[in-house]
Amino acid sequence: MATTHRTKVLILGSGPAGCTAAIYAARASLQPIMVHGLQPGGQLTITTDVENYPGFASVIQGPWLMEQMEAQAKHVGTTIINDYIVSVDLSKRPFVAQGDSGDTYIGDTLIIATGAQARWLGLPSEQSFQGFGVSACATCDGFFYRGKKVVVVGGGNTAVEEALYLTNHASEVVLVHRRNSLRAEKILQQRLFAHPKIKVVWDHVVDEILGAEGQGVTAVRLKHAQTGATQDIDTDGVFIAIGHTPNTELFKGQLPLDAEGYLVTKPGTTQTAVAGVFAAGDVQDKIYRQAVTAAGTGCMAALEAEKFIAHHAQPAAEAAD
Repeated sequence: MATTHRTKVLILGSGPAGCTAAIYAARASLQPIMVHGLQPGGQLTITTDVENYPGFASVIQGPWLMEQMEAQAKHVGTTIINDYIVSVDLSKRPFVAQGDSGDTYIGDTLIIATGAQARWLGLPSEQSFQGFGVSACATCDGFFYRGKKVVVVGGGNTAVEEALYLTNHASEVVLVHRRNSLRAEKILQQRLFAHPKIKVVWDHVVDEILGAEGQGVTAVRLKHAQTGATQDIDTDGVFIAIGHTPNTELFKGQLPLDAEGYLVTKPGTTQTAVAGVFAAGDVQDKIYRQAVTAAGTGCMAALEAEKFIAHHAQPAAEAAD
């Protein structure tokens, strides 16, 4: 039987932003509800070694970190529901969301922490080696490739920035692009072409990622975009840098999005264009995309929601009248 859930703070998404928002909201006695979404725990659940999250001297595992965050959110009073939101109505307060389960969620405030998804090539071998030599975040994983050779796939700003960043760690960086020119800004291209550690392979796509499953990547098989001829390049890691897609489909037409589909927030805050609706984490951050920055904006969203409720919100229960 379908159920109606009412709360002062409704949180969509359960990655670092959602969990942190839940922790702060619960500690403020706001009795938040956090709805998991399609990927409980967010992108960290498909990350193995995490070495840059503050507070841990040793390497930790991404799934374990998210288990701990969720356990903490639950411990301090968050109600966590495993559901997937299929529609939202932001036209009036309290806000109403419909779950795939048939349940209805009503919140005086709404914190959107639905995150973003890295775009992948779609190769079976790519999926097999995620966390074992295939990554979509050089800032997250570049440290593990000190003195090693890596391949970066892409031709836009993200790919060039990732390649340049990786030169801080890797001994050699090979940028593979399917065309004969890059889409990145000219100044980034100049830095790329001038760097002695970077080599560019034009007019090629990744056909397969090679290695021992469960152990690591050893090479990539490249295919010429025109001739179809293949060649293997030895490498210790592959970084897919063809962009990210923010999970904002639900909010099109209701909240302003930028040209890349990210939610627009007021500078220095998590406030969206709709009073009482806040956005935190990768759904509104296309620059940093780190677990720690997502957690920070989750904290901000909860504090802003608490302040909003104190001054503006009506009890969610009134929505039933």
